[in-house]
Amino acid sequence: MTSWTASDIPDQSGRTAIVTGSTSGLGRVTAAELARHGAHVILAVRNPAAGEATARDIRAQSPGAQLTVRTLDVASLDSVRTFASQITSELEAVDLLVNNAGAENLGARRTTVDGFEFHLGTNMLGHFALTGLLLDTLERGREPRVVSLSSLTHKRAHLDFDDLQWERRFNANRAYGASKLATTVFGIELDRRLRAAGSPVISTIAHPGLSRSGFIDHAWKDRGRIAQLMGRLFSVIATQPTEQGALNQLHAATAPGVGGGDFFGPGRFGETRGPVTRVHASTEARDPGVGRRLWATAEALTGVTYLSTR
Repeated sequence: MTSWTASDIPDQSGRTAIVTGSTSGLGRVTAAELARHGAHVILAVRNPAAGEATARDIRAQSPGAQLTVRTLDVASLDSVRTFASQITSELEAVDLLVNNAGAENLGARRTTVDGFEFHLGTNMLGHFALTGLLLDTLERGREPRVVSLSSLTHKRAHLDFDDLQWERRFNANRAYGASKLATTVFGIELDRRLRAAGSPVISTIAHPGLSRSGFIDHAWKDRGRIAQLMGRLFSVIATQPTEQGALNQLHAATAPGVGGGDFFGPGRFGETRGPVTRVHASTEARDPGVGRRLWATAEALTGVTYLSTR
C-alpha cells in the first residue's frame, strides 16, 4: 500500500461520526481530521468541559467545523444507555462510530461501576453495548462503518474465560493486553455477524503501533522521576507521532475500498511505526469459536443482545 495521509481522507460532508474518547490523543486527532474534512463529529467524552475545550480548539483550526459534545463514560453501562438514547432520539442516522476510548491502569486491580475489571469494561464491554444500542441508527447511515481500536499487545494476549475478570492473579499489563484482544475479537466477530445478517454496516479494526498518545506518560507517572525520564526517552526514540498513529483508524473509517473485517496498522518495524498497511490479527483473535464465546459472555454481562445467530 502506498503511503496514505490525512490529505487522502475523502470529503465527509453530510456524514455524522461519533468518536469516543475524543479529548486527547488518537481520538482527538481522529475527531479533528473528520471535522476538517466536513463530517459532523459528535465528541463522546467523559468530561464535557474538556469536550467543549476540544471543540473550540478544533474550530480554531478548522473554522466552520461541525461539532457536538455529548457526555459518555464507556466504563458505565448507565452512561452508555443514556448516551445511546440521546443519539437515537436526536438523529435519524449515524454514518460512523469510532470506538476509540480506552483505559490503561498499571496499578492495582480496579473495577468499573458495574463491577467489571477496569480494562475489559472500558475497552471492550462498554463499546460492545454502545455498538449494539446504536446499530439500528447506524444501519440507516450512508455506507456506515464501525471502527474498533486494537493494540499490538493483543498479539501476545490470551482470553481466559475461566477468569476473564482477572480476579485470581491480576497483572495490569496482561489485563490490558487481554482487553485489547477482546476488542479485536469483538471487531472480527461483529463483522461475521453483520455479514450473516446482510447488514449495510461494516466492522473494521485498527491499531496505532507505538504512538505518543498519552498512555506512555500515564504508564510511567507513578514510578519516580528517573523512570519518568526513561519513559519520555523511550517515547522520543521508539514511538511515532500521534498524528501518524491515528491515520490507521482514519483509514479504516474513511478510505474507499475498505471491507468488513479489514485490519490496519503501521507497516514497519514489527507494526510499531510506519505507513498504514493491512495487518493480521492474532490466531486467537480470528478464531470463530473464541468470537462466539466472547459475544455470548458480553451479552450476558452487559444485558445488550444483538445480531444473534442460530
